[in-house]
Amino acid sequence: MENENKETMKQQDAEFDLDFDLDEDIGDIESLLKEIEGLEDTPFAETPRAASETRSLVEPDPDEAVSGPFPKASAPETQDRQTVPETRDRRPAPEKQKKGFFAGLFEWVRIIVFAVVIALLINHFLIANALIPSGSMETTIMTGDRIIGLRTSYWFSEPERGDIVIFKYPDDESKLFIKRVIGLPGDKVEIVEGKVYINDSTEPLEEPYLTVEPKGSFGPYEVPEGSYFMLGDNRNVSKDSRYWDNTFVKEEKIIAKAFFRYYPSFQLIK
Repeated sequence: MENENKETMKQQDAEFDLDFDLDEDIGDIESLLKEIEGLEDTPFAETPRAASETRSLVEPDPDEAVSGPFPKASAPETQDRQTVPETRDRRPAPEKQKKGFFAGLFEWVRIIVFAVVIALLINHFLIANALIPSGSMETTIMTGDRIIGLRTSYWFSEPERGDIVIFKYPDDESKLFIKRVIGLPGDKVEIVEGKVYINDSTEPLEEPYLTVEPKGSFGPYEVPEGSYFMLGDNRNVSKDSRYWDNTFVKEEKIIAKAFFRYYPSFQLIK
């Protein structure tokens, strides 16, 4: 009897435990169902971050009038994306090479023309480049020598006795001559047995540049104002003021003062 009571109590305890567990589970299930029903009645809401991102994509510029649906935002480019710049020159490669060749050729031609123009300007205004065709100035200047004369020498001064000058030949101004200045404007020049006397001097003119003793006589001759009397250093073969129809050279016809020889060797001219 006692055993039966104990077994009956154990079964009641077991049933009590079972009932307790079922009630708790049912309560949990009912709570879960209520939460699910509450979610179904609640409208969908974005998280603050998602909403912010959505506004940033569709929010228009306040200064720009935008109508209709907003355009979709373009996806940002990744750093690995490579963009190839579009070139404007779509001509074939041979045509580009042709243009490059002519551009280079034009640049060289421009440089050459510029150099020639500069050389002509220098030769016309600053220097005189002369080739000596005869031996009338030997041995100071030899036949075939190439010399440079300075056109600037008489810009602020006048020719002096003993200067070697390049000038226009008085009897034919298309030709250039080179001689030495002997008589200055207003001088009285007389040559006796090859020796030169200036202004009735009893002493002949010192001419250390002469290497051959001159011969012959000339004068007396008075040089006009603004003009010069010319003689060559090689007097015995020189065609100079003694033999010209126009005996003197006007100052404005003097082109330059001989400065140096550059061919066949360099030498200052004195």
